Amino acid sequence: MAEVEEENNDNTNNNPSFPVGRVKKIMKLDKDIKKVTSEALFLINLSTELFLQFLTEKSSKVAIEKKRKIIKIDHLRIAVKRHQPTSDFLLDSLPIPSESVNRPSKDGNQSAPVEKPLPVGTRRIDDIFKKSVNETN
Repeated sequence: MAEVEEENNDNTNNNPSFPVGRVKKIMKLDKDIKKVTSEALFLINLSTELFLQFLTEKSSKVAIEKKRKIIKIDHLRIAVKRHQPTSDFLLDSLPIPSESVNRPSKDGNQSAPVEKPLPVGTRRIDDIFKKSVNETN
């Protein structure tokens, strides 16, 4: 019986893979959150890891269907569209696909991609990870 418990403990990864401080900082961007308990931080960290693993698996399947070895943003977009709960909140945050990414234009006149305006009070997810001017290390 003790061997079974040891085996279960070895298979369970209790260490979050994302930096706890960064996750806490992202959570505190929400003005409604004042304090974050360590248990909540741990659960959000692990659930984020599971969500990213899920997205990676689904995107990998799309890439394999398209006979590609590298997962690209288009594969991620297709995977998100196929899963309705994920599509409801994530599809608006993904960059708009452009058909002329791989093909250079003949004229050399390439217009910048038009970005869809974000809803009021929201930010793009990649803005969270950019260092602000006020931050100095």
